[in-house]
Amino acid sequence: MIKLLARVQSGELSPEDALQKLRWQPIEALGELARLDHHRLVRQGLPEFVFAEGKSPEQTATIMAAMVEKHGAALASRASESHLQAVQARIPNAIFHPVSRLITIAEFPRLQAGRALVVAAGTSDLPVAEETLDVLRFLGHTPEVLMDVGVAGIHRLLANSDLLATADVLIVVAGMDGALPTVVSGLVNAPVIAVPTSVGYGATFGGLAALLTMLTSCSPGLTVVNIDNGLGAAAAAHRILMRPSLHS
Repeated sequence: MIKLLARVQSGELSPEDALQKLRWQPIEALGELARLDHHRLVRQGLPEFVFAEGKSPEQTATIMAAMVEKHGAALASRASESHLQAVQARIPNAIFHPVSRLITIAEFPRLQAGRALVVAAGTSDLPVAEETLDVLRFLGHTPEVLMDVGVAGIHRLLANSDLLATADVLIVVAGMDGALPTVVSGLVNAPVIAVPTSVGYGATFGGLAALLTMLTSCSPGLTVVNIDNGLGAAAAAHRILMRPSLHS
């Protein structure tokens, strides 16, 4: 790092070239517990998230504390009250979002980076929709939401066509037959990210039916993430909105 900064100071290396080199700096090892990729924020424009499911409360707290020390903010997904108690023992201002099952510590500064709209087919899809919304808010966005507009009552969606048209990226969350993202994608010219949920009766196979419907969509350009992966959809929307070409 010192040698790199000396090359910038001498004029041998431009600040832009130095930044490119810094994108690949080593990770932080927390013993044998984890190896944190702090420079992901520089490379990708979003930090490393902590997947709490499968981690003990103490492990989650240790990792989140290290993330906060470097970035001032951290997020854990698929968390429980037990995870929260361990995190709050170290960082009292940690917040638990019970619907989305996220733990957040602070947030990144508010962004002026286009409009994100989360569209949910039904109220039963709310946990996944809320995960998407809470991740976007953590990253600095101010997303809008349109709830309970599934294809069983298509007039509910069409009544909000003006709102759909103003979004720069749309995340469409649906279970059961999973048809809503195709309909929305056919109505707008912005990128649409589809999120299948595990909502539905037996033949939905825990969201597999919705996933296959979205993957075989007849609307070209529809992007699909994994079942119940609201966090992944939010990360994709963030990367779309933060592209410099969008604001040129």
